[in-house]
Amino acid sequence: MSKVDLAQFHKAFHEESLDGLDAMEQALLALDEGADDPELINVVFRAAHSIKGGAATFGFADVAAFTHVAENLMDEVRSGRRPMDKAVVELLLRSGDTVRDMLSLSMAGQPAATAESQGLLAELSAMVSGVAAAAPAAARAAAPVEAIEGWDIAFRPFDYLLKTGNDPARMFRELAALGPLQVSCDATALPALADMDASSSYLGWTLRLDAGAKRAAVEGVFDWVDGDCDLTLTPRIAVPVVEPVVAAPVAAPATAAPRAVRDVAANTEASSVRVGIEKIDTLINLVGELVITQSMLSQFHDGVDPGQLDMLRQGLAQLSRHTRELQESVMSIRMLPISTVFNRFPRLVRDLAQKLEKKVVLDMRGETTELDKTVLEKIGDPLVHLVRNAIDHGLEVPARRLAAGKGDTGTLRMEAFHRGGSIVVEVADDGAGLNRDAIVAKAIQRGIIASGDGMSDDAVADLIFEAGFSTAAATTDLSGRGVGMDVVRRNVMDLGGTVSIRSTHGSGTTFTIALPLTLAIIDGLTAAVGAETYIVPLVSIVESVQVKPDAIRSVAGGGELFRFRDHWLPIVRLYDVFGCEGPRRAIDEGIVIVVEGEGTRIGLFVDELIGQQQAVVKSLEANYRRVAGISGATILADGAVALIADVAGLVRLQSRRKAA
Repeated sequence: MSKVDLAQFHKAFHEESLDGLDAMEQALLALDEGADDPELINVVFRAAHSIKGGAATFGFADVAAFTHVAENLMDEVRSGRRPMDKAVVELLLRSGDTVRDMLSLSMAGQPAATAESQGLLAELSAMVSGVAAAAPAAARAAAPVEAIEGWDIAFRPFDYLLKTGNDPARMFRELAALGPLQVSCDATALPALADMDASSSYLGWTLRLDAGAKRAAVEGVFDWVDGDCDLTLTPRIAVPVVEPVVAAPVAAPATAAPRAVRDVAANTEASSVRVGIEKIDTLINLVGELVITQSMLSQFHDGVDPGQLDMLRQGLAQLSRHTRELQESVMSIRMLPISTVFNRFPRLVRDLAQKLEKKVVLDMRGETTELDKTVLEKIGDPLVHLVRNAIDHGLEVPARRLAAGKGDTGTLRMEAFHRGGSIVVEVADDGAGLNRDAIVAKAIQRGIIASGDGMSDDAVADLIFEAGFSTAAATTDLSGRGVGMDVVRRNVMDLGGTVSIRSTHGSGTTFTIALPLTLAIIDGLTAAVGAETYIVPLVSIVESVQVKPDAIRSVAGGGELFRFRDHWLPIVRLYDVFGCEGPRRAIDEGIVIVVEGEGTRIGLFVDELIGQQQAVVKSLEANYRRVAGISGATILADGAVALIADVAGLVRLQSRRKAA
């Protein structure tokens, strides 16, 4: 029989382990908040047990050894021998973080055991045994290290062990692979032959392993019979030797960010996506319908009789309908609930609130709202910045909230919902709001503005998105370096979205991120400018109007304004922006498309509107280079290339022209 290559299952084990750790973390956070549900304890226990078993199966001995001790701790809680108090929750949360790191190292083919993991393993073992953890290594220059020269093992299976499919002889062969093994059988419980049950186990064994194997390796042999036997492992210790010990520091340095912050910010992209079986069934059905339609249309290969025109039209309409349904079905495969991102934040909020000595309640809404996987993977970093700023800058400490007539606990709301063809994500707090005077003073100091007189509150709030802008009085590991909000705006704009801010002094601040549902296909309005064709995303269009010459007003610097619903909006002539060849016509000879980006409306002047169509977006930056005002390109039905207008980029171009 050929040997099974377990490496092919490693990726599945890694993904399932991460899912288990996510469930474990959510259960621990619920227990930390006072939830009294035994099933939550079972969730944590099962996660540790599953990871331990899988790690032992696939040869990740260090991970198996670590989770085995965590499982023992949870077993004490589950059996009622230990209360689930704050200390246990905190230790298990840190253990979950460490297991994530160990799994990543194991998947990369690197040793999973590190100084940090070994230090935490010692804490877990000390809590399980009830013995105080050893003094940190910094308090001593050297420590005795016990050298294991062998193991004495007492192994007595329960009578039903053989019925579980486990074979003691196989385990003994695995032990023998670690080193010389002596086996002694205890048959004192063996009944008379007439009373024997061939499926029951009556024997016990005493084993002597003459090898200095690690405990994890020896325990790993018996992982599959954990709970189905009495097992005692006693190491035989050689003469202790003394060698320097370097342990992980008990507390992270003040400059290090909390682990939860680092984990969420990492936000590594997944290379696979889980798809519900119902979506696969829909795809199979649609492909079947397409095969039928193709068969119908194939009869017209040699020509069409006039009497068959109706059948041809019917076939083409059916082909169009099925193609559209197939496209929507394929796109739905890439759509994932935003809860995959939101679920990371309860831990982040908890850790930051404890670090800053604040009381914070996280209110998450709309977790089932679906978003394209590509967008979903890249929205994590901006949300981390917003949440960190809301807790650090927005929400006040309990004493200050009480002095302001509020409750001592602040509320941080994260909500996702659909609006038009976009998805909107809001991060809102009920804190102190933005300090207008501090923002204006800082902006004047940095030379961004000359004076705040006449600036609206929205314009002042928008200043915090300037690169390097910060009003923090002191630099900390959480904020104050001015590298947060400009990153948020840039990352969101890279996704084709917008971010805006709304703040009321004393009542709180709301950040609103609007994102496209998908980056792969957009609905757009096709417009001609000279000899070129451009596509304007439909989600950004407010209205298309014809403007009369007497409705135009010229402004200093050569700009133009037109009146639209009691507001004067600037006109951007696309042939000027992109240098299109062709005649430049008067304003009443073309069309003005009113668009909105980053909360600002402008009018795009084009020659004519061609129609509405879906565009498959191709990256211009990957195939050429980044072009201001252009977000991508697409191929039209006739094979020509059309550029897709970046409405937010055009708004920024117009703002720079106005400032100049």
